[in-house]
Amino acid sequence: MPPSRIRIATRESKLAMWQTEHVAARLAERHPGLVIEIVGMTTKGDRILDRPLAQVGGKGLFIKELEVALSEGRADIAVHSMKDVPMALPPGFSMVPFGPREDARDAFVSIRHASLEALPPAAVVGTSSLRRECQLRRAFPTLAIKPLRGNVNTRLAKLEAGEYDAIILAAAGLRRLGFGERIRGYLPTTLALPAIGQGILAVEYLSDRIDLAEVLAPFVDARAQVAAKAERALGLVVEGSCEVPLGAHASVTGERLTLEAFLGMPDGSRLVRERAEGPASEAEALGRQLGERLLSQGGRAVLDALPRAPS
Repeated sequence: MPPSRIRIATRESKLAMWQTEHVAARLAERHPGLVIEIVGMTTKGDRILDRPLAQVGGKGLFIKELEVALSEGRADIAVHSMKDVPMALPPGFSMVPFGPREDARDAFVSIRHASLEALPPAAVVGTSSLRRECQLRRAFPTLAIKPLRGNVNTRLAKLEAGEYDAIILAAAGLRRLGFGERIRGYLPTTLALPAIGQGILAVEYLSDRIDLAEVLAPFVDARAQVAAKAERALGLVVEGSCEVPLGAHASVTGERLTLEAFLGMPDGSRLVRERAEGPASEAEALGRQLGERLLSQGGRAVLDALPRAPS
């Protein structure tokens, strides 16, 4: 029997609220009598803005408090950007993609410059991830890559204040918030592979809530689900976290899946990149196999050399 009420836990940033309201609206359209409540929360990841995520506990800082709300019965589902969700969910939790994947690429945003190639030497580029830093330093060693934290609006404000010559953000977030016109260009995946799950909305719930699984099932996009399975399976093998410069992108054409991934050092001095193709029905196996290949082709040495934040 479907629930009569669904409480949605979410971060309170504008992007998180947009995503949650989007999910709420879609649920309400399909279930007109359903009562939907939004439970806004400020997570530890939102409060700590003076240090890179890799130094303070990683992406899980955006997720843990929402999961506590689920486990304590204060909320029924939580809405996430899938790229923020750690590769392994805690026991007792399930997650599904919600709707089609938005553009997975990273976006170049600048006031005075048209592209990365147009930036002068020593130009300051802001980014929040070691993944982007690794690939940018590898391709553009003369640029100055500087940390950039905060929500999308805060990051754009720092660019407008002149703190950066350009910033790199996920295209999906910009487009969802109506900032698509701020995008000067998209970083091709040949230059910058996106984060695992980038552009995919995810809904998390307690595994024993079969009623919620049934309500969410019609919103699961098959291609997004295949991509998520492949990329996250790879991430599990390669120990993907904020401390590891890792990117992956799965594309689905018909019944075929193509998966590309890289692993590297933050300074771009070492980078291992591999590609695999196979049946979409074998997404998780393909992801695991490509992850093992990354490690065997030099990725294990990269992981061993990476500095790790204290636990």
